Amino acid sequence: MKLSENFTLNELTKSQEAIRLGIDNKPSDVQITNLMLLCTHILQPIRNHFKLPVSISSGYRSVALCEAIGSSSGSQHAKGQAADFEIFSLPNKEVSDWIVKNLDYDQCILEFWNPNDPNSGWIHCSYNDAGNRKQYLKASKENGKIIYSSL
Repeated sequence: MKLSENFTLNELTKSQEAIRLGIDNKPSDVQITNLMLLCTHILQPIRNHFKLPVSISSGYRSVALCEAIGSSSGSQHAKGQAADFEIFSLPNKEVSDWIVKNLDYDQCILEFWNPNDPNSGWIHCSYNDAGNRKQYLKASKENGKIIYSSL
């Protein structure tokens, strides 16, 4: 099932961890609608602008999968509103800066990005049809805890 011109439901729901753990990672109709909105408002515009493949590392994650990997059951991934991704030939900061300047988004987080390594980490971006907060953040680990700071 296509969610937009270049993105499929399979691509946004695939999870090796779910397969390994035997967890059902099938979204509901509401979550599929949210994934379509995410693709329409975030992922497809990125693909169209940069004219390069967007590699999704994590899209929809069921509540059971979120809990199994140590994420929150309230995660936007569990609602079908978020994806983690990269464009392998571009620095993540360049892509995230473009998102912030050009798209309506809820959160854009540079996860574990290191300014000395432009290709480090990945981008987490979400879209919420009920209203977007436009939070631009950086996630890093300090003393074993994930810390979020504004960019």
